[in-house]
Amino acid sequence: MAAIQWYPGHIARAERQLKEQLNRVDVVLEVRDARIPLATHHPQLEGWLGDKARVLVLNRMDMISPAVREAWEAWLRDRGEVPYFTDARQGKGVSQVARAAETAGSGVNERRIARGMRPRPIRAVVIGFPNVGKSALINRLLRRKVVESARRAGVTRQLRWVRLSDRPGKSANLEILDAPGIIPWRLDNQENAVKLAICEDIGEASYDNQRVAAMMVDLITQLPELAGETPAYERLRDRYHLNPREMTGESYLTQLGGDRHQGDLERAACELLNDFRKGTLGQIPLELPV
Repeated sequence: MAAIQWYPGHIARAERQLKEQLNRVDVVLEVRDARIPLATHHPQLEGWLGDKARVLVLNRMDMISPAVREAWEAWLRDRGEVPYFTDARQGKGVSQVARAAETAGSGVNERRIARGMRPRPIRAVVIGFPNVGKSALINRLLRRKVVESARRAGVTRQLRWVRLSDRPGKSANLEILDAPGIIPWRLDNQENAVKLAICEDIGEASYDNQRVAAMMVDLITQLPELAGETPAYERLRDRYHLNPREMTGESYLTQLGGDRHQGDLERAACELLNDFRKGTLGQIPLELPV
């Protein structure tokens, strides 16, 4: 089967521009998808940022259960990370991110004041894979729509500075650089690439719906179980009246297509993927801490 690869020209261009802008930035807001927080971490990010302050944001917390959130928070804290969970569409957790960014960059103005200079707004850049919610986060930080946001990869195509001081009656304490989604030029880890496709964190032209839907069924079936949580595979069984533990993902897709779509496997695949993406199947993560 063909590998999933996606690196359009606007991302290559944006990555070059982003690296040029990083020396002007005080704080980095790294946004990941809470359903796949490992797969949506760019492997080269640490090398680009050096010792810059970073705030880790796990967006789409509404798509995972409180138990999964607690498990990831404990796992990340054990590794020296402090995650901030958000639902950028609804604005949940966004004010904590703003405060964390201002705190992380506070040393900039402390040094400026010590040199007899006036304080200036903290400059932050929002970085993450396509479609993880960066633009929605910025709009919530500003409390109005300033940058375009949609549920598909590749909406933001160029860098743009925006200010929280644009809010009526608010002082300028944070400036944000909105950047297009960045993704490695080559996806060597194809298991992660499939997760990106399932979650729509990669361009749809890069993958085959039927292949990805079948692999989603296999992945959900193999997820470890958390105490007190309904096993993820039961969500599939209850909605489609097919037990995924009794067949492969390909067989599941074939039977679902026959039962509900007159043998149309493409329609069956789209139903599976859309039900997951819209939350119709419930709160299902594709990664759990190990």
